[in-house]
Amino acid sequence: MGWVWIGLLASAVVVLVAAEWPRLQSRTGLEARRRRERARRKAQLKLLRTESDEFEAAVQRDLEQLPVTKEQDRERES
Repeated sequence: MGWVWIGLLASAVVVLVAAEWPRLQSRTGLEARRRRERARRKAQLKLLRTESDEFEAAVQRDLEQLPVTKEQDRERES
């Protein structure tokens, strides 16, 4: 009778592992290792100011210096 209980327990463990295998593999498998390595590499990246940022700032400054005409002034001229 003891062998039956051991067999049932082993079967339950096998079913549990089979049901949880995708989740276990995502945490401990090769894909998880790749994610951890990528996260480490991303943590070491530094943000650099690019020429496009400088260009955008220059355009913004130029736009602020332009004279502005109001819509009311246009209506008076008409």
